[in-house]
Amino acid sequence: MAEPRSLTPAQARRSRLASQRLLGSTLSPVEVVRRFVAMQGQDLPGVLRAIAIRSAPGTTLADVRAAFDAGLLVRSWAMRGTLFVAAPDDLAVLHAATAERMRRQEWRMCTQRGIDEATAERAAAVLVAALEAGPMRRGAMLEAWAAADIGTAGGNGYHLLALCAYDGLVRFGPFEGDEQLLVGGAPPAVADPEASLDAALERFAIARGPVRADDAAWWLGAAKRPVRAALERASRLERVRLGQEELLVEAGAEPGGRAGVTLVPAFDEWLLGYEGRSRGVSEAVLRAAVPGGNGVFRPLVLVDGVAVGTWRIPVTRGRPGEPLLELVEPVGDRTRAAIDRALQRWPHR
Repeated sequence: MAEPRSLTPAQARRSRLASQRLLGSTLSPVEVVRRFVAMQGQDLPGVLRAIAIRSAPGTTLADVRAAFDAGLLVRSWAMRGTLFVAAPDDLAVLHAATAERMRRQEWRMCTQRGIDEATAERAAAVLVAALEAGPMRRGAMLEAWAAADIGTAGGNGYHLLALCAYDGLVRFGPFEGDEQLLVGGAPPAVADPEASLDAALERFAIARGPVRADDAAWWLGAAKRPVRAALERASRLERVRLGQEELLVEAGAEPGGRAGVTLVPAFDEWLLGYEGRSRGVSEAVLRAAVPGGNGVFRPLVLVDGVAVGTWRIPVTRGRPGEPLLELVEPVGDRTRAAIDRALQRWPHR
């Protein structure tokens, strides 16, 4: 890579908005997810919206769900014990790199709950047999385990599902109403795990740049040195400097001009796609976005890539209400009016 060029903080924020496809795109939902390799998916409504806002104009939540129904996208446990959305072949690449380590971690949690090897093997056999008949609801799987005298209370069902996911036996796929169904079957084969992972890490950086190499290691849950080496080999990346910090961006990508108001949903990659979550997010906004540090990540309001507050759409009797704004940082009257217009126009309710 050539000697890095320098970016100002504003240029870095605007580059990240463009890389994250928050300034508009022509991509389909599947292309969005492939660009990111995998998108944080523990909050299902949030990730559906995160995909939709990065897709071509007019993309609806139904369009995103249709990609799951067609088998083009799945959701499963992957890195760091967290649910992610990915294309099936990308999930297979990530599992090839992480599943053995994550399975050991998951197994420790299973044994702490009194789940032994025999029980886990029976649970896997029951799951495989049940899914041979086709997709099924999570609740139905828990009932099948209960019928086989496999306890699922106290989180046991969750951890048995995760264990089976790391073994490549199950993932969340098509929708039935608002619920994702479990699907089985063998995952795609990974012919060259090292080369495939290198390509995935390159896409990770392109979709989130400017980004640190160590952000990619954190995201993958892997050692820093091999991840840094993989990114050094990447042909589509270049280094940039932000102060004393060295970051990676897509080669030739140029920051645009001042950006306006951007709304991002809960659990969005803008906040969760990096180890250091505070770039463009003040401590005050971060406290509002993650109240009490309880693992719930609220939607954010961005102005030129700077988070100025949070927002939400209350639901009463199953119907969405009017958007509610919680401003944390001061904004001018014109900016406040632009935020209000963006909230009223939010299409993904």
